[in-house]
Amino acid sequence: MTDQRAIGVFDSGVGGLTVARALEAALPHERLIYLGDTARVPYGTKSADTVIRYSRQIARFLLAYDVKYIVVACNTASAHALDALRAELDVPLMGVIAPGARAAAERAELGAVGVIGTIGTVASRAYQRALQALRPELVVFSQACPLFVPLAEEGWGNHPVTAQVARHYLSALQRDSGVLDTLVLGCTHYPLLAEAIADAAREVFGREVDLVDSASAAADDVVRDLAERGLGADAATADGGGGGGDGGAPAQRSRFFVTDDSRFGELATRFLGRRVDGEPAEL
Repeated sequence: MTDQRAIGVFDSGVGGLTVARALEAALPHERLIYLGDTARVPYGTKSADTVIRYSRQIARFLLAYDVKYIVVACNTASAHALDALRAELDVPLMGVIAPGARAAAERAELGAVGVIGTIGTVASRAYQRALQALRPELVVFSQACPLFVPLAEEGWGNHPVTAQVARHYLSALQRDSGVLDTLVLGCTHYPLLAEAIADAAREVFGREVDLVDSASAAADDVVRDLAERGLGADAATADGGGGGGDGGAPAQRSRFFVTDDSRFGELATRFLGRRVDGEPAEL
């Protein structure tokens, strides 16, 4: 059983493009319909009720394109809105928190996990609940890192300022936690700063720290879930072979929508690995 419809992906802005990139790598025969709510970014400083309202509007937009599956590629929306969307929608959904927590729980050896994310994600304690549901004995320490998002968007992954900011945030985490060996990148912007974060973690914690990329973990879980549900696209049809498709690689036939086009093409090059122009979307 196969399903040629697209997968919907949404984020508060461009960070979810790291999830889209991981999905394209893991599922090369699938098409994506991506919506970045760039007019209302960031979500991390907004109330839970507001994030739920925005997420409902975006879900309706994606369903108008008859998507078969929705990936909530925003950690804040995953924390606040995923349960509400699952209760209301008929399509399956995947957030980024449960996959990231699963990966961290599998890899943590010292019994402590660090989580870095936006103010909203950290305040929600969603990662703590997910991690301790999997391994009740785990101790979870969290640190909000609001400056990481603008640094990622500026392309300052290897800038001295980023290194200094990373040491500042992780030093605060270390004062609370002591030594830990696993750190969840609880925002989809953060993989662009992974090298600076890893270097700072090594310096602050005095050891190698395993960084868990929630974007890659979510893509892995989507692959499994699509297979279990029989929702994967047929490769021959998806590639335009014998199925009457419109030809071209699925990544080229994916569509990217934004609620405000400011800098999207430029930022997409950093986050997605290629330039795409955002189509205007009204919610």
